[in-house]
Amino acid sequence: MDEIHVPIMSDEVAAGRSPDVLFWVGCAGSFDPRAQKVTRSLVQILQKAGIKYAILGKEEQCTGDPARRAGNEFVFQMLALQNIETLNTYEVKDIVTTCPHCFNVLKNDYPALGGSYNVVHHTEYLKKLLDSGKISIAGGAFKGKRITYHDSCYLGRANGIYEAPRQLIEKLDVNFVEMDRSRSKGLCCGAGGAQMFKEDEPGDKRINMERVEEALSHSPDVIAVNCPFCLTMIRDGVTAKESEAMVYDITELIIQS
Repeated sequence: MDEIHVPIMSDEVAAGRSPDVLFWVGCAGSFDPRAQKVTRSLVQILQKAGIKYAILGKEEQCTGDPARRAGNEFVFQMLALQNIETLNTYEVKDIVTTCPHCFNVLKNDYPALGGSYNVVHHTEYLKKLLDSGKISIAGGAFKGKRITYHDSCYLGRANGIYEAPRQLIEKLDVNFVEMDRSRSKGLCCGAGGAQMFKEDEPGDKRINMERVEEALSHSPDVIAVNCPFCLTMIRDGVTAKESEAMVYDITELIIQS
């Protein structure tokens, strides 16, 4: 990220600057090559919008969400308390993240351990920037394309956020088609609850294949997602099906428009 000069919180504070928002990158956004593209896209949008932001850099650790979902409460609390100490040291108030898992645990689990912040998922934040006129969508990149959207579990059912992602997609002047199972009845991509990091239980079909088959039944040009786990699982399913449909995070759709 060096060439796009991402500000680090420790450097900003040392220079006497106080960023308006902390971008929580997350493990996938930091280390997974595909999710890194989403990270870069959001950073470019924040810079174009003139937002004063920073990341923790090497001071950011895993939120502990996978450990808690897998049942290791000790590891979760150890990671969470270390992160909370870091965030509180910098007097962080507002956090934006591209990962619904990070979003959910920071927003709903950290307050019980002393970490209360205004946590916003990037789709809500992008909608806010669009509504305020800080960014605009020129259109054209996906005009007329058939796009369907996969609701991630932690943004949808866990936190009831359904409209912001759809409103952003509709701004792209596309042919938007809903999946049969959407919103509160959406189907998990198969990675939630720490399943991302373990083998499947025995069964007749992988969950991501079930979801991708449903998406492809609508003949989309693009399957839009809002989560790095969903991005991996849906992309793997599309590849296995040898489909030409593209899988993008909503941030990538916007940066191209």
